[in-house]
Amino acid sequence: MTKNWLLSSNIFGVLAYRILIVMLLFTLCRIGFYIFNLQMFPGVTTGQFIKILWGGVVFDVSAAVYINSLFLVLHIVPFDIRYNNVYQSVMKYIYFVTNGIAIAMNGMDFVYYRFVYKRATADVFSTFSNESNLTKLFFRFLTDYWPATLFTIFLWFLMVYLYNRIKPEKPSPSNKIAYYSINILMIPVVIALVIGAARGGYKHSTRPITISNAARYVENPRDVAIVLNTPFSIFRTYGKKVLTRYEFFDDVRLKELYNPHHIPLSKEPFRNDNVIVIILESYAREYIGGLNPDLEGGNYEGYTPFIDSLLGISLTFDVSVANGKKSIDAMPSILASIPSLETPYIISHYANNQINGFPELLKRKGYYTAFFHGAPNGSMGFDSFAKMIGFDDYFGLDQYQDKDDFDGMWGVWDEPFFNFFAGKLNSFRQPFMASIFSVSSHHPFEVPEKYKGKFRKGAAPIVEVVGYTDYALKMFFNEVSSSPWFANTLFVITADHTNESIHKEFQNDFGSYSIPVIFYKPGGDLKGVKKKIAQQVDIMPTVLNYLNYDEDFIAFGNNLLDDANESFGFNTNGSNYHLYMRDHILEMIDRKAIGLFNFKSDIFLEKNLLGSDPELQNLMEDKLKAIIQTYNSRLLDNNMTVRKPNN
Repeated sequence: MTKNWLLSSNIFGVLAYRILIVMLLFTLCRIGFYIFNLQMFPGVTTGQFIKILWGGVVFDVSAAVYINSLFLVLHIVPFDIRYNNVYQSVMKYIYFVTNGIAIAMNGMDFVYYRFVYKRATADVFSTFSNESNLTKLFFRFLTDYWPATLFTIFLWFLMVYLYNRIKPEKPSPSNKIAYYSINILMIPVVIALVIGAARGGYKHSTRPITISNAARYVENPRDVAIVLNTPFSIFRTYGKKVLTRYEFFDDVRLKELYNPHHIPLSKEPFRNDNVIVIILESYAREYIGGLNPDLEGGNYEGYTPFIDSLLGISLTFDVSVANGKKSIDAMPSILASIPSLETPYIISHYANNQINGFPELLKRKGYYTAFFHGAPNGSMGFDSFAKMIGFDDYFGLDQYQDKDDFDGMWGVWDEPFFNFFAGKLNSFRQPFMASIFSVSSHHPFEVPEKYKGKFRKGAAPIVEVVGYTDYALKMFFNEVSSSPWFANTLFVITADHTNESIHKEFQNDFGSYSIPVIFYKPGGDLKGVKKKIAQQVDIMPTVLNYLNYDEDFIAFGNNLLDDANESFGFNTNGSNYHLYMRDHILEMIDRKAIGLFNFKSDIFLEKNLLGSDPELQNLMEDKLKAIIQTYNSRLLDNNMTVRKPNN
């Protein structure tokens, strides 16, 4: 007993030991997270990784005291009941359950990070809350990503083993008054330590640490995900969806820098072309050979032969980025020109604001509008948002008759659902505006049985399904090309977000947001590759200007057909803001610039130019701050529609 006196006899020594177990497990999680996603963090040196591990301790301590708050209280109760076997058993299982869940959160993020490029935050619960197949997806992920599952299970066993190694023993003090006095005095000491740990320090001038503080421990902002742990990210973002009102600029200067109020430019009559917006699930620009002529020394084929054939008769852009990393970010961006800054708009406090959706604006011109998504109705809340922005009808799994075409996981296979889409389009009155959101290029990345082996595979499982969806798109165009409405239709093809990347060029904060933005008008003049930065929120204002829309509207994007104004793009990953402008990407956390890179000449974003070009940096910082100020104030004030002056 003398050998382990500190731990086996002293209740506070045992408490410290058990918290240290949590710290050890979180550190192992961090190492596992890095190894499992090694290709996502190129260039991290040994010295940098040691600094990351050291910085991670701050976030681990904070998470540990939050997770173990009840356990801590039970431990410091100054009565002998805390040595009772039943009492200790209750404490043990509280410890196992709470910390076991925390370890599982970290383990699940080994995989989830690959899809969203950030640690999971509180919005992950809302993201999946509408999925009816959540249980099936959960168990499929456990088996498909078995290394992460086994690692998590190993950590659970290690936790149980280490916990049971040391047990507190009830002391027999000779001076009970001194004994109980010390135990009572230890309560405020422990509380003070817990408060400091939760805050990340004791300085009065320092607010409690947040996920943005992780940037101080990395050379590249991309690496902050290694520093953090998932429970901390969720705790720190839970309930923090209320926007902050900023006043960086006065009204005059703000409108000079960024103004989402679009006023019609053309005096030409409105043309009532049909509009079809095709949103392809997880369709990264990287997968499209025709959009990457220089990749692999100019020998890259890609996985989309049909889209490649369409590019020659379409308008595309040398740079095109998504405004978010999730499907629920994409729908407002593409179909209402509303980005999701920090939190998805659909699940934010402002989701019920009055807005001018793309379909609602076209309905003013007599358009019929419809939205298609082959998943179960209610998935991702798309049906509700479709209604909010003015779609007349929604066609989902409930409206699809042949349930044999259900893939068993996400929805109807793309080929039959695109065929269903074509049939419905042929029945619509003109002019119409319709949008379809594909589903097949989701995990577990399978193709229908009859197409096994038909499409080329690659380094990432998704590319085979990319080929299948490209084929479904080809069949769709073959079907509708002879329809009477086809020649009078503007097609927009884009993606909701990227997915797992294959090439190093796409494993950074530029490449991981790069998606296709394609405008195709049969027999029209929308052709070539424009030297512009295109983003999802640009789609609505660009199409409306192409149609010579003659009413004012609010859109957070740009008209890509207007060469008089400089193009730019922006997005966020949690609290990390990105602005793409003049071949550069500016990264900002908490309104402070932390990185500036030239994504054209520095394709791997390895050379941080912060401070090297003050004029450009100041210009980009002002632009990004103007975007943040405008977006926040308009959402807070519910000022997202053009307000008519009182007569």
